[in-house]
Amino acid sequence: MEGEVYELGEMVTTTGDVDVVEEESHFTSESAQILIGEIMGCNRDLENLKENFNDVQQKMKNITDVLGRI
Repeated sequence: MEGEVYELGEMVTTTGDVDVVEEESHFTSESAQILIGEIMGCNRDLENLKENFNDVQQKMKNITDVLGRI
């Protein structure tokens, strides 16, 4: 299934991962869907990291509270 075609230059991320779209190449709906999927995966990973961070913060608070009672 081929969608609309857009011209796009080079794309790079700041994490060292590089997605390069050659100058004057065609950016399709399919490639957009792939990038959206990658973004959604990263967002899910970020949410999991936030939850883990919050869990660790709560455990540290509980430990501090217990130690404060000793």
